Amino acid sequence: MCTGSPLRGARAQAEPEQTLSRGRGPGAFGLVVTMLSPEAERVMRYLVEVEELAEAVLADKRQIVDLDTKRNQNREGLRALQKDLSLSDDVMVCFGNMFIKMPHPQTKEMIEKDQDHLDKEIEKLRKQLKVKVNRLFEAQGIGLGETENQEGRELSTWTWKGRDEKPLPGKPELKGFNLNPLNQDELKALKIILKG
Repeated sequence: MCTGSPLRGARAQAEPEQTLSRGRGPGAFGLVVTMLSPEAERVMRYLVEVEELAEAVLADKRQIVDLDTKRNQNREGLRALQKDLSLSDDVMVCFGNMFIKMPHPQTKEMIEKDQDHLDKEIEKLRKQLKVKVNRLFEAQGIGLGETENQEGRELSTWTWKGRDEKPLPGKPELKGFNLNPLNQDELKALKIILKG
């Protein structure tokens, strides 16, 4: 005679369970309290940490995509304003689900300010994303270049040769230097310095 689900029976054999069925404890509502071994608790903490870090990375990526979509819409609006040469006419601007008539120069200035704000926000998120991805890799043990763990057992490390190529076993992954490309002003200054 089977009194519970097969999963619960298998779990009962692997781990001791406590059920509080009388009184006001959790078992009174049909909840089962499972006592985990220290090793299982450590694994559970590890998995929770990795999941939280991965969720933070995915949330930042989603936010970057959303902001980039808004930036592209603003770019389309600026291009439409540039094509329209009549500066004296008012233009219709969409705010959410309503349209408002605004002067042409004021609209262009407002969209340009919004573009600058979106550019700064996306750049900030990308910098944070690099840090979060590095933390996630460190939590997963990827790219640390370690050859032994705390118990002295040898760990296998992997190095990626290229985007579509397989990793090479035995060599640690190269870490980045978190370098940023030169902006236009820095590039102009560098060209002036190199010309002498």
